[in-house]
Amino acid sequence: MFLSLLVTSAGVQAQVEKDIEGSQDHPLISRMPGYCISAYDVKDFDSFESIYVKAADAHWEGKITKVSYTRQSGAKSVSMLQIVRNYEGAVKKLGGSVLYSDSRIMHGKIQKGKAITWVAVEAFNDGRDYELRVVESKPMEQEVTADAAALSQSIAATGKVAVYGIYFDTGKSTIKPESNPTLDEIVKLLNQNPSLLLYVVGHTDDVGALDFNLKLSADRADGVMKALLERKIDAARLKAAGVGPYCPEASNKTDEGKAKNRRVELVEQ
Repeated sequence: MFLSLLVTSAGVQAQVEKDIEGSQDHPLISRMPGYCISAYDVKDFDSFESIYVKAADAHWEGKITKVSYTRQSGAKSVSMLQIVRNYEGAVKKLGGSVLYSDSRIMHGKIQKGKAITWVAVEAFNDGRDYELRVVESKPMEQEVTADAAALSQSIAATGKVAVYGIYFDTGKSTIKPESNPTLDEIVKLLNQNPSLLLYVVGHTDDVGALDFNLKLSADRADGVMKALLERKIDAARLKAAGVGPYCPEASNKTDEGKAKNRRVELVEQ
């Protein structure tokens, strides 16, 4: 079951105006604007039982990431239903389906080949707090669909954002057509922030020769930049580079870590 109902006092509120140390959004799905991370827990392997869905989809097993969010003081108030509807849309945008939804709870399922990821959201306290739980039965390789608002939020907070919704064949730099929704969101980000200048940085895992990976990451970054130029973005706003395996997001000792390392990052100039 989810966390018990949270009661937020003024003292607690003051302590959660920024993300707790060591926490981060799940790479698959981001937070609502105006919220910070108040609790964070990751288990490499565990199980979760949903009491809201049919038996065939009730047992979730795999890596579990649990993130609790609390609305920052002064942030725009949103309802519990608004939180639920936003995450319904996020799951559907990733090609998933909503298994259960009511005014404060949503359970969804995303399946791509053999990789299944379950997403559960539960809101509390009239929307002041909510919890996101992501259960991954198998690592999802480059399954994140970018959202302009989430990209903007990450860049504002950290100066960069990792984008996993741009797809290439193994060892190649030609962008696949299914990358178009993500590229369109990057264009939206740039159009909404006309003064924003970006480095487009390609990254790889450590499989293969170093020189090959360095060239591949540079070619992929260049390909992304060209795709943005074709969408009428001013060339003066973009610079492309590749760093191969030099800046990993996670350990290359696991398939999950390798999947996170194969990415394109947008870095604020």
